[in-house]
Amino acid sequence: MRGKLADALESCIVARQIDVVSLDPFVKSHSVEENSNTAIDDVIQVLTDLAATRGVAVDAPHHTSKGAAEPGNAGRGRGASAMKDGGRLIYTLTTMSAEEAQAFGIAEEMRRALVRMDSAKVNIAPPMAKAKWFRIVGVPLGNATELYPSGDVVQTVEPWMPPDVWKDLSIALLNRILTEIDAGLPDGNRYTNAPKADDRAAWKVVAKHAPGKTEGQAREIIKAWVKNGVLISEDCENLTTRKMVKGLRVDNSKRPG
Repeated sequence: MRGKLADALESCIVARQIDVVSLDPFVKSHSVEENSNTAIDDVIQVLTDLAATRGVAVDAPHHTSKGAAEPGNAGRGRGASAMKDGGRLIYTLTTMSAEEAQAFGIAEEMRRALVRMDSAKVNIAPPMAKAKWFRIVGVPLGNATELYPSGDVVQTVEPWMPPDVWKDLSIALLNRILTEIDAGLPDGNRYTNAPKADDRAAWKVVAKHAPGKTEGQAREIIKAWVKNGVLISEDCENLTTRKMVKGLRVDNSKRPG
């Protein structure tokens, strides 16, 4: 049932000629049971009717449920799934993970200030090709007084670009790295991209030729080569243990050139 808040909101839209309505957070804009699909669907219907009637866009920032934060998962929102089902453009905001920070060479104390935005459900626009990143920053309001010398600082975000792991790596250098990986180790064993590899770890070859790269960045390069088929992981015999293991070889037809 449409309540008094909807009427008041519509009157405000008309009086002020508003184009965008943001309900932040969505859970505070209604008094129904947030886990009830039927009730939440009624709330969504009020908002979609308002959008259609008054020609406004409705933005409803929504809290996520507990558990692992999965970028691009539209089902992360807390409460009833009717919220997700009623939306037309849904995006997720996710704090940079420890693994991403390692890959980008970002210090642990800085990573929580970095947030990625991913397409989760896009019915009226193409999905984003890759995540957009933002950095949380503090903006002083300049309201310091003698009794309150620090003043207020409010948080906002600014665009942030992840470091390019391929920066400063020439084609010649990349091919030297690949040649060494393809040749294998001196004892005849082959390099591997296994996460817990020690002496056979292929990322160490990257770090050897490009000492400016962190371990995470070197691993990211190997990961990219395996994903696009430049490096092929196949069964081979470990000449030390005589056991079958995974080893890397280069597909020369896909070398950088």
